[in-house]
Amino acid sequence: MKLEKNNLVFRFATEKDAEEILNIYKPYIENTTITFEYEVPTVEEFRERIRETLKEYPYIVCVYDGKIIGYAYAHRIWSRAAYQWDAELSVYTDGNYAGNGIGKKLYKILIEILKLQNIVNVYALVTYPNENSEKLHNYFGFKKVAFFENSGYKFGKWVGVTWFEKAISEYPKNPKPIKKVSEIDEVKLKQILEL
Repeated sequence: MKLEKNNLVFRFATEKDAEEILNIYKPYIENTTITFEYEVPTVEEFRERIRETLKEYPYIVCVYDGKIIGYAYAHRIWSRAAYQWDAELSVYTDGNYAGNGIGKKLYKILIEILKLQNIVNVYALVTYPNENSEKLHNYFGFKKVAFFENSGYKFGKWVGVTWFEKAISEYPKNPKPIKKVSEIDEVKLKQILEL
C-alpha cells in the first residue's frame, strides 16, 4: 500500500502500544524465520519488554492514520562493562506497508538518538536469507562481520545468522559515559523524530 509520507508520525512507544506492536510482530513469529521466537508473547509480556527497553534505550513507532505500522528499538547487546558503547537494533514493519521506506526512517531515527547517548557501535543480527534486511543494512553502510551457519532451528530447518556492524561515531580515546534515553534533551529528541 502506497503511503502519503506527510501523514507519517514517528514517536516514542508507550506501554499502551503493546497490543498494536505485538500484532505487527506476531506474523513474523508464526510465519517466518526472521525471528527465532517460537511462541507469541502475551500482551503483558510484550508490555514488559517495551517498559524495560525504554528505561535506557529508544523504542520508536511509526503511526499512519492513527495506526502503528512499524517499530524499532535498540538494546544493550552484551552485559560486560566494556561493551556498554554497543547496541543492537531491531526493526519490524506491517507487511501491508512494506516498500515505503518505513524501516529506513525508523533506523535513521534510532541511530541519531543512539549517537546522543554516546553509543559507538551498532549491530544487527539478521537471519539468512533475508534480502530486505540485507538491503537495509547495506543502505546504512553496515559491514557483514560474521556469519553463523545453521545456528537456529525453526519450521523444520536450520537457519543461519549474519551479524552486521556499524560504527556511528569515532572511537574516542576516553569514551563519554552512556546516557539513558531519558537523559537526552527533549527538544533534540523531538527534532530527530521530525527528521
